[in-house]
Amino acid sequence: MELLGSTLTTTYARPKTSHFLPAISTMASSYRNTQPALLRSPSANMWRTNSYYKSSSALPLTSSTQRDHFDLVRANTTFYPSNRTMLTNRYTPDDWYKSNHSNYRESESSRKSAERLRKDTIRLMQDKEQLTRRTQENTSKNIAERVNDIVFWRSELSHEIDNMVTEIAALSDVKKRLERALAETEGPLKVSQECLYHREKRMSIDLVRDDVEKDLIKEVEVIKSCQERMRRHLDRAIAQLSNRAAQHELEKDMSDKVSAQRIDDRCHHLRNTSDGIGYYRGIDRIDHVSLPDTWSKFTDDNILHSQSERANSHKLRDEIEILLNTTSNEMWNQFNNANVAFTNRISETADAKNNLQAHLAKTLQEIFQTEMLIESLKKALRDKENPLKVAQTRLEERTRRPNVELCRDNPHHLVGEVREIEDTIQKLQERLMEAENALQILVKTKVTLEHDLSIKAHSLFLDQEKCMGMRKSFPSLPRLVGYT
Repeated sequence: MELLGSTLTTTYARPKTSHFLPAISTMASSYRNTQPALLRSPSANMWRTNSYYKSSSALPLTSSTQRDHFDLVRANTTFYPSNRTMLTNRYTPDDWYKSNHSNYRESESSRKSAERLRKDTIRLMQDKEQLTRRTQENTSKNIAERVNDIVFWRSELSHEIDNMVTEIAALSDVKKRLERALAETEGPLKVSQECLYHREKRMSIDLVRDDVEKDLIKEVEVIKSCQERMRRHLDRAIAQLSNRAAQHELEKDMSDKVSAQRIDDRCHHLRNTSDGIGYYRGIDRIDHVSLPDTWSKFTDDNILHSQSERANSHKLRDEIEILLNTTSNEMWNQFNNANVAFTNRISETADAKNNLQAHLAKTLQEIFQTEMLIESLKKALRDKENPLKVAQTRLEERTRRPNVELCRDNPHHLVGEVREIEDTIQKLQERLMEAENALQILVKTKVTLEHDLSIKAHSLFLDQEKCMGMRKSFPSLPRLVGYT
């Protein structure tokens, strides 16, 4: 018997078959596949001695045709027991003993080989069974560790998603407050512009560039500046709300983790006796998308990106809070400054109006007195007419005295009287003209005062009724920061 290979890795070769006796399998096949001739003659025997095979092998075979012919002759030849002693030789006792010993050795060798193969196979099966069990346990352990890793990253993703959702909600609230605050600034801006528009209706001397106008123009500039800053931060808030994309990536990664955990949990609980297990040919050759390092790095990058977006969002929220407080304070301060300027201007205009009214009253009184003076002067002039007539008549009558009687006597001083009366009339007429001129001046002053009073009244109406009436509706501080 020859042994090939090692005990654990290769199989043994079958033992060589003896030339003395056919193998059992050969005998069994000969019993099953008997020729028709043997069926017709049960006493026929196909065994041949060595000398027969030697003699048959000694025949010269010149060609394959001759060999086929001899085989056909042997197959068709029928042997009978009476002819056996003449055709073949019997076995010798040595052949018989050798055949037996050969069978013993072959039996012992085949039994030892089979026993060795059996033991090696049992040991191999036990080793492979232990190896398979250890490998399966290690795989289950690795799957459990993988599940733990997935649970860890899933908890991290869940925590980050919660933080991101909270941050997005906070940023959305601040954005809505900013939008409300921006909308609230439209009212004050419109009021300021309408105040400027109404004050353009002031007339004459009251159409001045006073402190009220300066503060109103500054108020419009402050409100527009606040609106511009609010719009910039609102655009930034809208752009920052793109961190919903980071949230979407986190949720997608979370969904993948949930699916992977469900699959790995199912794989971890699979046993050799579980239902649903089966063969999947070629499954070990499927390529994978990522490695453990890239797998963890992917989730870590998503979380870092989300944290960065949250930090930017938190910073923007703080800036918006500061902006809302700053803009509300600026608008309120300027609003108060404009109101103070309005109050001062209204007070100045009211004082000027009161002074004008006082002067108008005095002017009216003076006009009345001047008119009375003019009437008195006219009466005085009328009163001087008769005395002048009397004096002139006397002079004219005394000129008719005859001759020497036409004397420059004391009564002749009537000339002085006439001249005195004429001088008095002239002075009274001059005073009358002066009084009439003074009356004209007083009337013009009265018209000017009345016109100025109407201007002041109109200015007071614009500032006090129109402008200050609208400015009572200026938004409160909570509304300017977007809380209501």
